[in-house]
Amino acid sequence: MAPKVLVSDKLSETAVQIFRDRGIDVDFMPDLGKEKDKLREVIGQYDGLAIRSATKVTEKILEAANNLKVVGRAGIGTDNIDKEAASKKGVIVMNTPFGNMITTAEHAIALMFAVARQIPEASASTHAGKWEKSKFMGVELTGKTLGVIGAGNIGGIVCDRARGLKMKVVAYDPFLSQEKADKMGVEKVELEELLTRADFITLHVPLTDQTRNILSRANLEKTKKGVRIINCARGGLVDETAVAELLQSGHIAGAAFDVFAEEPATENPLFGLPNVVCTPHLGAATTEAQENVALQVAEQMSDYLLTGAVSNALNMPSVTAEEAKVMGPWIKLADHLGNFIGQMTDEPIKAINILYDGVVSEMNLDALTCAAVAGIMKSVNPEVNMVSAPVVAKERGVKISTTRQDKSGAFEGYIKLTVVTAKRERSIGGTVFSDGKPRFIQIKGINIDAEIGRHMLYTTNEDVPGIIGTLGQTLGENGVNIANFTLGRAAAAGEAIALLYVDEPVPSDVIAKLDATGLFQQIRALEFDVI
Repeated sequence: MAPKVLVSDKLSETAVQIFRDRGIDVDFMPDLGKEKDKLREVIGQYDGLAIRSATKVTEKILEAANNLKVVGRAGIGTDNIDKEAASKKGVIVMNTPFGNMITTAEHAIALMFAVARQIPEASASTHAGKWEKSKFMGVELTGKTLGVIGAGNIGGIVCDRARGLKMKVVAYDPFLSQEKADKMGVEKVELEELLTRADFITLHVPLTDQTRNILSRANLEKTKKGVRIINCARGGLVDETAVAELLQSGHIAGAAFDVFAEEPATENPLFGLPNVVCTPHLGAATTEAQENVALQVAEQMSDYLLTGAVSNALNMPSVTAEEAKVMGPWIKLADHLGNFIGQMTDEPIKAINILYDGVVSEMNLDALTCAAVAGIMKSVNPEVNMVSAPVVAKERGVKISTTRQDKSGAFEGYIKLTVVTAKRERSIGGTVFSDGKPRFIQIKGINIDAEIGRHMLYTTNEDVPGIIGTLGQTLGENGVNIANFTLGRAAAAGEAIALLYVDEPVPSDVIAKLDATGLFQQIRALEFDVI
């Protein structure tokens, strides 16, 4: 059955056609996003939801989205999506951070010109029949110092354009390496230095706990007199009231804002002040950008729903289509390993440690780790998946660590998963054979070679005669057929394990009969999601 996608905002017909061309059923209802109750009624039918900014993906919407796997935002901002609720629900949230980079950067440069030369006010004055040539004295950009807060994708383009305007560029970005700064031709500085040196300051960072109010009143007061502030990034990065007051005092010479702390912005302390340029969140508002992000989100969502490839996800590691093909069996193995441990562990888990050896150590470990954690957490909540598992683990205070290791044994690669509780450590190892099938190769340090089936039975015992016969006879007498039988032991007469792949679930009364023999230390029926 083909995946089904709802487009609830205005995307181009070309983008909608991409879904159809890829074999996805799509319902194009561009005004549905404005009708929250109606959206909640129908969202349960869909695997994917494609939106712009009008649709609000709230916790209530997500509660009704029982089949939803992915929300795709055509654009970079995802403030209209409850990402925490989506993660808990196991829904991937994607955006399109690259489709509107140039457009947003150009808008920042345009606003910088506008505030430097007071263009909007001069235009309004001239339209009014005035000729106030001496009133609008501006400043050149050439030779001025531009302070860029955030030198990532969009900020990097602004830096490049500013250097083309012969401006000196200083950049503050904790993630900007000196090598990258040298390559960009900008000077890497701390925020304090940027504030005191910049003639113009432009922001290009997301709104996070770390960046919220980054241009606070205290920081704005540290800027040089006559500075001009440009914000095309996110409302909430700048104390707008402080900017208004510092404009009136003459400390700040001008400001240009495309985004505001509250939007739609019908009232704001900046409105009506001289040499303040305001636009209604137009950073991405060009024909080219709107088309680019629409096409990009359609491609990304289609790739995920059809191949499992994950691009530009905010709550899930990215996995390319090529990676998805190669990693598919390893992701399934990681899930099985986690599922085994989850079903075997009854007490609270304190830590999860994962060892990646050989070829698997060179793969996308973030995705593999999510799969392993999801396998473990399924025993707590069957609805958990790779998106929601890390959230569930974090809520439970589980510490997760990973280790890479070069090939160290007989297998080209393997994964070893260890779980720590207050009482014990439990470990299991597995690999993927050349036929693409995952196998268990070690349990409790005991080597085995076990095919993984939907229904399995696991036992531990002392290595004494009669175990195989007891298992075979008891299961046979109760109509449970054995498809595969694997044994392993630590040493002769030492601890031994058995892992049986059976054709149907082992009934609880059969487990009780095995337990009554007194031969087994542990008996556990297991279930695995095997396709």
